[in-house]
Amino acid sequence: MPYKALADAVLLLHFGVVLFVVLGLPAIIIGNRAGWSWVNGFWLRLSHLLAIVVVALQAWLGQYCPLTILESWLRTQDGQSAYSRSFVEHWVQRVLYYEAPLWVFALIYTGFGLLVAWAWRRYPPQAASEIKRL
Repeated sequence: MPYKALADAVLLLHFGVVLFVVLGLPAIIIGNRAGWSWVNGFWLRLSHLLAIVVVALQAWLGQYCPLTILESWLRTQDGQSAYSRSFVEHWVQRVLYYEAPLWVFALIYTGFGLLVAWAWRRYPPQAASEIKRL
């Protein structure tokens, strides 16, 4: 099996999810101020809210993301070493040279989740039938 290629694909998917969660909030705020109706699409907004809720809940429960677990398993099947910590801890440490307990990340995720909830109330999503055609 091409375990390395599959592990890399999971890593890219994971990176995409992280980008969606992190960049989604500024896109919603900026998009509303710029008049972009697509940023208030109900399914986009619901998936964004659910994504950060799942991330924060997993962190508070001390569980790793299923994508982290899958990628680590694939890497070990290929003979590589798996992450000794969570995906975020691993990459944040590499980028920022900073190590923190999981509860710190849980607080950050929760704070970000509260900002997403604020954006939901401040800029409510619209039903698909209400969104203007681009």
